[in-house]
Amino acid sequence: MSEQPAPNSQSDVADLAAADDIVASAETGARNPGPTVVKIISAILLAWAIFQIWIASPLPIVAAKYIPLLTNTHTRPAHLAFAIFLTFLIFPATKKSPRDFIPIQDWILAAAAAWCALYLAVFANEIAERPGLPTTADLVHSGLGIVLLLEAARRALGLPLVIVASVFLVYIFFGEYAPEVLMWKGASIDRAMSHLWITQEGVFGVALGVSTSLVFIFVLFGGLLEKGGAGNYFIQVSFALMGHFRGGPAKAAVVSSAMTGMISGSSIANVVTTGVFTIPLMRKVGFSAEKAGAVEVASSTNGQLTPPVMGAAAFLMVEYVGISYVEVIKHAFLPAIISYIALVYIVHLEAMKAGMQGLKRTDKPTMAQRAVIWTTVPVGMIVLGAAVYYGFGWTKEAMGDATPWIAAVILVAAYFGLVRYAANYKELGIMESVDVLPETGPTVKAGLYYLLPVGLLMWCLLVERFSPGLSAFWAVVLKVFMLLTQRPLQSYFRGNGAGPETWRESFNDLIEGMMNGSRNMVGIGVATAAAGIVVGAVTLTPISQVITEAMEILSGGNLIILLLLTAVSCIVLGMGLPTTANYIVVSSLMAQVIVTVGANNGLIVPLIAVHLFVFYFGILADDTPPVGLAAYAAAAISGGDPIKTGVQGFTYDIRTAVLPFMFIFNTELLMIGIEGPFHLILVIVTSVIAVMLFAAATQGFFLVRNKAWETVALLLITFTLFRPGFWMDMIVPPLESVPATQIEDVAAKMPADAQVRLRVTGQTLEGDEVDKTVMLPLGPKAPGVDRLKFAGLELREDEGKKIVDVVVFGSAAEKQKIDFDWEIVSVERETDRLPKHILYIPALALLGLVVFMQRGRRRLHPDPAGA
Repeated sequence: MSEQPAPNSQSDVADLAAADDIVASAETGARNPGPTVVKIISAILLAWAIFQIWIASPLPIVAAKYIPLLTNTHTRPAHLAFAIFLTFLIFPATKKSPRDFIPIQDWILAAAAAWCALYLAVFANEIAERPGLPTTADLVHSGLGIVLLLEAARRALGLPLVIVASVFLVYIFFGEYAPEVLMWKGASIDRAMSHLWITQEGVFGVALGVSTSLVFIFVLFGGLLEKGGAGNYFIQVSFALMGHFRGGPAKAAVVSSAMTGMISGSSIANVVTTGVFTIPLMRKVGFSAEKAGAVEVASSTNGQLTPPVMGAAAFLMVEYVGISYVEVIKHAFLPAIISYIALVYIVHLEAMKAGMQGLKRTDKPTMAQRAVIWTTVPVGMIVLGAAVYYGFGWTKEAMGDATPWIAAVILVAAYFGLVRYAANYKELGIMESVDVLPETGPTVKAGLYYLLPVGLLMWCLLVERFSPGLSAFWAVVLKVFMLLTQRPLQSYFRGNGAGPETWRESFNDLIEGMMNGSRNMVGIGVATAAAGIVVGAVTLTPISQVITEAMEILSGGNLIILLLLTAVSCIVLGMGLPTTANYIVVSSLMAQVIVTVGANNGLIVPLIAVHLFVFYFGILADDTPPVGLAAYAAAAISGGDPIKTGVQGFTYDIRTAVLPFMFIFNTELLMIGIEGPFHLILVIVTSVIAVMLFAAATQGFFLVRNKAWETVALLLITFTLFRPGFWMDMIVPPLESVPATQIEDVAAKMPADAQVRLRVTGQTLEGDEVDKTVMLPLGPKAPGVDRLKFAGLELREDEGKKIVDVVVFGSAAEKQKIDFDWEIVSVERETDRLPKHILYIPALALLGLVVFMQRGRRRLHPDPAGA
């Protein structure tokens, strides 16, 4: 096996430069103007960061007497003004446009675009006094603003999003010329411009609002963490912990990408940040160029799934689904973790098949030392979290408002103590050569203080129950303090003193970190605004209803087919759209359709499950050929073919593509319907086993190479562990039909917050006959009549039939389009049957047979690669 060049060779430097060029052109425009212009852009980036910190903080409320309080009508336009102004300065118009200076027309376009956005903030009071009656000035600014926004989106994000938004714009104005199924009368200029630009239904709607209030402050937090050295720390810890295993560099790539994914919202940047170390090392231990790049791509694209800091689309879910960010984290946690466990296992199987070994390590810890090392961070975090939670539980009552100050003192003391502790070990510089792995203990201990901002963020979110924006603000405050003091303290504790130069370097780190956070937000700000055009078109036109009906017809009412169509739509759109814009477009059009079709199939599909489904497939598009830029960046480092790298990466990501289908049908994977600690442990253990077996099946290798029947058996076991209810439904039907005359009794006996499934028939006002099944929430325990009223129904009995007498306005029944005088034909309730989890027993028995057969072959052929 030929050895690949060392990671710090000239060829690697050239590969990294090529990868950086891809990142620069995709995310920062690759412009390099003169020093004066750079200072201007830097000042604007810094001003944007300061503005966002201000509006995320509690300071505006405190200073409301002296400084006017900014509302959404001010902050959203200002946010877009910064983003769109910087877009025209940073991103050139074409590939042939100059890179060493900014043409005068770009300055003019930047100023005009920013003013069109700020127009809404400057004249907010006047616009509020004439709702729905735009003036000529309103219309001119709106039209010009939309045109310039589309041009900014083209520069920053490419043509696909512009094309999608333009198609919806054309439909808004020329709907009367659309095919009959899509036809509508079209909107006037006044109505369309007012809806899309002046109101908060289009460009300045929910998506841009979330970008303004939540996404920026989290991205800034990530930029500060990265500048402070947290990203480098996570990479080195990953190598120290996992580099000595079979295929160790690839496993380290997975773990480090998962950790750096928490602080980087970009798949492409994640590839370059970690890939510059991991890809050459993967090649060194035997991975091909394409497989080394593919492992890094699969790891980096999944970084956006990792709580507590997820991709920008996760913050949009808070608004779209109507749940707290803590709930989003809770539901996303298990799928993200098992997805990464599966990828580590895939890497292990690849290493087993090729007979690879790990890298050398200098230390040889005993088993006891290994146990301590592996448990120091997780157990330490759990102990610290429990101490803080239970310790401050009583202080809140005893000390009231003084508690935050006490917590701050303890937090600062912990920071000083951990920096002092870290000073006993060698400073973690940038890894230049890893022929020998860093020592695990010293590497872990040299940066434990990096965990404090993440711990503070989790404390604010989970314990204090602050809003996500306020939680991130306090985490940013801590990180700012750390950046300003980290270098001087380290220098002082190492006996070198804390001279002016170290303070100057610290201040520069802070400024650069803030500018990096703002720079990372330019594309996101423009993407959410441009996607708002699509959202505005959906709310202004009947397109949503048309697409709903079309998808139901195409799928034939089959939920699986509908989910496949949605997944394909996400991947196709995601080839050109960033994840955030992809999520906004597809969720706006498809989320409610899936919920409705699921109800018609007798399946309660929580809205969060649908939105996570769309989110997952939007992320998968980042490595989908022929467009996936993450694959191109990885291939530039590995020297492999970018298309083959993308294809291989997608095969590794099949396990991520399967998970959304599983949690749609088994919401226990999202921790929905968990009845206790034992149930939770059962779900976690079986899910981990299932996803690893799926990886073994798709890789064709378990303990040894699989026979065909073993692969089929592993897939069958995987399906059973993920969705045992499928087989139980075939043995005993999950529901039984009860005459409608017993509806009150059935409703009274159902658990609190349950949903009742009804079959209803009737006639619409248009004379169409309807026969459908609906799911209605019953609320808390109460008499049956009251619970039906909670759902929005009042019934009467007529000749032995249950007839709808009243449909409560705004109720769940009205939203399901149930009408007066419709008949309740039957009620379906759950049948008494054995727990579905009993089917784990035959599945595990079949797994035992596969293990027995493969162990027998491995004894005959000790080399797994040849078995």
